[in-house]
Amino acid sequence: MHPVVRSPVNAEAVAVLHRAARPLLDELPLLTDRMVALLRKEEPAYRAASVDQDELWQEVHRSLRHNVGSLLRPKELREAARRCSWQIGAERAEQGLPLDALLRAFRLGGAVVWQALVDRVTQRDPDGVRLLVHVAAEVWDFVDEHCAVVAEAYRQTERRLTWRHENRRRLMAEALLEGTMRVADLPEVSEALGLPERGRYAVVVVSGAGREAHRAAVRSRVPSGLRVLWHSRPDADLGIVLLAGAPRDGAPGDSHGGDPHTGDGGSRDALAELAAALPALPGTRTGIGSAVDGLAAVGDARRLAETALRSAAPGGEPVLLDEHLPAALLVSSPDLASALAERVLGPVLRLESADRDLLLDTLTAWLECDGSARRAGGRLFCHRNTVLNRLRRFEQLTGRSLGRPHEVAELSLALTARRVLRPSIRTAV
Repeated sequence: MHPVVRSPVNAEAVAVLHRAARPLLDELPLLTDRMVALLRKEEPAYRAASVDQDELWQEVHRSLRHNVGSLLRPKELREAARRCSWQIGAERAEQGLPLDALLRAFRLGGAVVWQALVDRVTQRDPDGVRLLVHVAAEVWDFVDEHCAVVAEAYRQTERRLTWRHENRRRLMAEALLEGTMRVADLPEVSEALGLPERGRYAVVVVSGAGREAHRAAVRSRVPSGLRVLWHSRPDADLGIVLLAGAPRDGAPGDSHGGDPHTGDGGSRDALAELAAALPALPGTRTGIGSAVDGLAAVGDARRLAETALRSAAPGGEPVLLDEHLPAALLVSSPDLASALAERVLGPVLRLESADRDLLLDTLTAWLECDGSARRAGGRLFCHRNTVLNRLRRFEQLTGRSLGRPHEVAELSLALTARRVLRPSIRTAV
């Protein structure tokens, strides 16, 4: 909305332009009224309730003042006119006015000023109209220049606002996951993140060098009915999962998710579905914690997910905490778990690696086959008697009987401890 003559033109044409422009300075209020009325008629965005009409009038008046002044003193006012256009572009971006509407307004402003010039020359100096044509290109070039200034100011402000918005959301998500969010701030966080305060939540943690591939693969795999808000840290990606069926009306708050066998079966099913959908990619480990009640308990959900993560194998299937509670107990107390494995399996762990692995694999297969030597033999490609012979040797080395349920439970826990804490457990003399 700020045309100005920027290059040498016919001196007589410039004189005609100046004679027409000077009186417009005194007519700026009328010109502003005309421009505002035209804007409200032609651009629906300027009729919106969010556009303050008094501010609009002042904005148009300021713009037109620079517009007309630039016709008379282009070198002196060029930068001031650019600053005015930049400010308008930035302010309208902050208010959310569409950029297309803003650019049309600037071109409309140029047209209003140009028409006022033509009308005045036609009325007062008809012969000067043919001279006025010589400055038309310069005037419209300047309008285009200021449209470019407005657009750049708008886009820079929009990028800054987007970054500020995303950074604010990131800080909110981090505070939720750390459990440091103030209760008084939860309504604001709920609105900003689109997560209900009383929802039913769990957290997913993905770590490892393959996280980038996991990000690319996971977006389309989240089951319908679940929403995952992902948050990246330097060492892991965390997803805040809003479970289907949340919130549970009338349910008491339970920051630890309650008994998985008597509590929210819908949440357990949703988590199982999520675990089945997430990819198992080389270089990544994935842990999914138990469900918790309420946005305020997301920090607890994150700690539960990290416990599940410590039970996960690199490149293996996602570990759902509720389905691996013995392993979770062991990784939660690694010193005791390591002592258990050493005490129960020590004589076997000190065998040569081939002999050690043969006995441990046999016991693992036997336990997974519910104590059936025949089925374990089929899995290990050997005869059932071979399985029984290996198990007897295992009993002799450890001094434990596979016929005593409590000793079988102890052996099973020791095997689990060795699997989840293998790097810290001595496996040979």
